Amino acid sequence: MNKHVIVIGGGPGGYVAAIRAAQLGDQVDLVDSGSLGGTCLNAGCIPTKTLLHTAQLCQAVKKEAESGLVVDNIRIDWNTLQKHKTYVVSHLAKGIAGLLKANNVTVHQGRAVLQQNGAVRIEGEKTAVMNADIIIMAVGSAPVKLKVPGADLPEVIDSTEALSLEKLPESLVIVGGGVIGTELAALYNALGTKVTVLEMMPRILYPLDGQIAALLRELLSKEGILFFTSSKLMEIRKTGKALAVRFTVQDCEKEIACEKVLVAVGRKPNTENLGLEALGIKTEKGAIIVDQHFVTSIPWIYAVGDCNGNNMLAHAASAQGIAAVEHAHGKRVAYRSDVVPKCIYTNPEVASVGLTEDQVKSQGIPYKVGLFPLAGNGKSLIEGCKTGLIKIIADARYGEILGAHLMGPRVTEIIGEIALAMTMEATAQDLLSTIHPHPSVSEALAEAAHGVFGNPIHWPPVKNI
Repeated sequence: MNKHVIVIGGGPGGYVAAIRAAQLGDQVDLVDSGSLGGTCLNAGCIPTKTLLHTAQLCQAVKKEAESGLVVDNIRIDWNTLQKHKTYVVSHLAKGIAGLLKANNVTVHQGRAVLQQNGAVRIEGEKTAVMNADIIIMAVGSAPVKLKVPGADLPEVIDSTEALSLEKLPESLVIVGGGVIGTELAALYNALGTKVTVLEMMPRILYPLDGQIAALLRELLSKEGILFFTSSKLMEIRKTGKALAVRFTVQDCEKEIACEKVLVAVGRKPNTENLGLEALGIKTEKGAIIVDQHFVTSIPWIYAVGDCNGNNMLAHAASAQGIAAVEHAHGKRVAYRSDVVPKCIYTNPEVASVGLTEDQVKSQGIPYKVGLFPLAGNGKSLIEGCKTGLIKIIADARYGEILGAHLMGPRVTEIIGEIALAMTMEATAQDLLSTIHPHPSVSEALAEAAHGVFGNPIHWPPVKNI
């Protein structure tokens, strides 16, 4: 039975849900108060990776001089790069608008507020009220703000502002060593900025597999990034034209001068002023509580993406949007919350899916680990990566793949193979039995799978790699 669906939010969760609903024959209205594509397209994934691509390309070309590439005066024109970033974002945003139009989704510019009995009030140029059979909230998230003295200084910026600075800062302190903070540290370091990262946890990238996180920190440190873990920010103050950042590291007080401070301590759901409380929709720390099908405490209202706090990744939001729509139509939902790839676009890249070794240990699962250093992979050496690692964690009894953690060239492009294998409940034996192309980084997956059962083919026999 066709339905009237109202989608609130035009990011990767919202616009994908709207298109899928339209494909199933629904009348669909999408309400968005910002720009189509949400944070990911306009102030997150796409602009960050656009800047990172050029910065890392410049960095790689300089390093290739050691391999015979002769270049003179290679440099980055920041203003031109900003224009290119704007073009990429604009091009993709127009593509989303075109897709919505082609699927007969009506887009409304304005702020949506939930009303009783499936009604939505749209506050824009003209206030209007629409009724829906199904409401899908995909309102995203916003950067968390610091609550320390000096956090409101104009030179203290968030991740959105960091992508559109008028000029490159000579020095930058990044507060937060998670995915966003680490990616931006890699970006500005590649652009020539002196970067310092403050992280309150004992290590950077805390949800990441500890072995991979430690290896990445080591490599980024060699590139010139200064890390302080187990640190606590105390104060930011203006000292002439610079900022003074005061912090403690294991009870030892330190101070660093810098031009700008970038706050990257996480994101929070955009759930304020939506009318949730009036309807009795349950939340926890701002995140909308949902069941396994993304249904809220009201059965015709769904919440997908960052606003439910389950997995703040664009591709997770899109998959949740599709799953919510299909559940509303009584279809079998295929969303796997335990098989969501995570990617970090540093140089080298990092990608992971499934359980980390610490998580497997804490759950008491008997397991085996297969490791393959990319020093033994020809394609990685060709691309200038002398240090990298493929790590596969498998169930000890059946060899079912429980998780994989990769660091190396273009590993964000091959992590999908492991995600597919896990979705199909494949084993490490299945992976090593699959013929991979040579030379490629992907063949290192099979090598690590061999390691689960003893030792990779292209690595000397050792007990511990």
